[in-house]
Amino acid sequence: MSNLSGASDSSANVSALGMRLPWRAILPIAVTAVLAIMPAPPGLPQHAWYYFAIFAGVIAALLTEPLPGGAVGLIGVVLVTALAPYVLYAPDELAKPGFNAPNAALTWALSGFSNATVWLIFAAFLFALAYDKTGLGRRIALTLVKLMGRNTLALGYAIIAADTVLSPVTPSSTARSAGTIYPIIRNIPALYGSKPNDPSARKIGSYIMWVGVTTTNITSSLFLTALAPNLLAIEIVKRTAGISIDWMTWFIAMAPAGILLLIATPLLTYWLYPPEIKRSEEVPQWADSELKHMGAMSAREITVAILVLAGLVLWIFGDKIANPTTVALIVVAMMLLVGAFTWDDIVKYAAAWNTLAWFATLVTLADGLNRVGFVKWFAEMAAGHLGGVSPIAAMLVLLAVFFFAHYMFASVTAHTTAMLPVMLAAGSAIPGIPVLPYALLLCVSLGIMGEVSPYGAGSSPVYYGSGYLPARDFWRLGGIFGAVFFAVLLVVGVPWVLLMH
Repeated sequence: MSNLSGASDSSANVSALGMRLPWRAILPIAVTAVLAIMPAPPGLPQHAWYYFAIFAGVIAALLTEPLPGGAVGLIGVVLVTALAPYVLYAPDELAKPGFNAPNAALTWALSGFSNATVWLIFAAFLFALAYDKTGLGRRIALTLVKLMGRNTLALGYAIIAADTVLSPVTPSSTARSAGTIYPIIRNIPALYGSKPNDPSARKIGSYIMWVGVTTTNITSSLFLTALAPNLLAIEIVKRTAGISIDWMTWFIAMAPAGILLLIATPLLTYWLYPPEIKRSEEVPQWADSELKHMGAMSAREITVAILVLAGLVLWIFGDKIANPTTVALIVVAMMLLVGAFTWDDIVKYAAAWNTLAWFATLVTLADGLNRVGFVKWFAEMAAGHLGGVSPIAAMLVLLAVFFFAHYMFASVTAHTTAMLPVMLAAGSAIPGIPVLPYALLLCVSLGIMGEVSPYGAGSSPVYYGSGYLPARDFWRLGGIFGAVFFAVLLVVGVPWVLLMH
């Protein structure tokens, strides 16, 4: 009987897998196959079109997720490497005396793993690990809630303050918001009898959750190191347009629009999605009791705070003293020495290793679009369609396309990899477009574009599944706030960035 039961369970699992897996796996293959059998567009070499077909299949797989992102990226790089004579190199390159396509392709395939930006992302994830292991992140958030939680509007600003403090040193909106902020604020609604999936959700829970999900999208745009794809973006900008963007340049570019949005978000939410409860003393009391339960700040917390602040200062001001990646790796080594985490913790930190593989392969694949000439071809084609349009108007149109195309993406990383190189090249090919301001505006929009949908940012699904934000409300508010965010970027961000440069 047990064998029959096991067989039945096995069949059920296979059946369930069969219901889930096929379309997720078949769609990327179909995208690649359909594109590959189509003739190359005029002006684009056939090998470049084949490369684009594989690249499009990788992006489709990142959206459907038949496998984790790191695995998808690795498979894509391996496939290109194996087919390099047909997809990576033009016939005249292959005909050069002494050119060894297999060796050259392998060097290309592994180039992402030696990229400094990729290792900076990995190190920054370990910063988040230290926050979690020592409890420092939770302590910061609880302290802010204790100080500012006496009324609902002030509580919204406490959530903003907590996220803003954590964001420069937490390169994952999922780790920062879903992993640190959300576990704290989810305890608050129950104090007021505000229950998920219930009419009482609107008492206070819905307001708190929407401020939480919105805040992390803004801070993800405000700080270069607040979102991993931001670091990927500056690498793509460097490779595609030859422009280097540092931490301070990014912050100054986004500060007027970002700070305005942070200030406005609790008020705008208060107006568009008002809580029924406006004031209470219970929240700071609860936060105070949690802090007392945590006890005094430990030596490990203090040490991590000092190390992270030192790293942040060197990131901002020490670029002539040490490379930012070197600084990050030094801080990680020091955290190991002081016991903020152990080597076993690092080995078991799957999210960091997955991100390392994911970004290393995506950087390589995005570089391949340049290598085969696809980006140049697309840029010339897009520029041709915007002929006769003023440079600033053309820039605004391209920004809008880039921003609202995020409805089609369930990953900021996939969006960055797929669209940033070609949008950069398209803008660069239009005479008169200021390339540096244009590149900055594309990059700083990556966080705020996550507002548009329940799957637009890594932290959004957690809030969406909280029971306090019904689907209809999430889509409606996402559309409204997304439009507001883009409008502020145009009205405040564009003139400011143009004035800067």
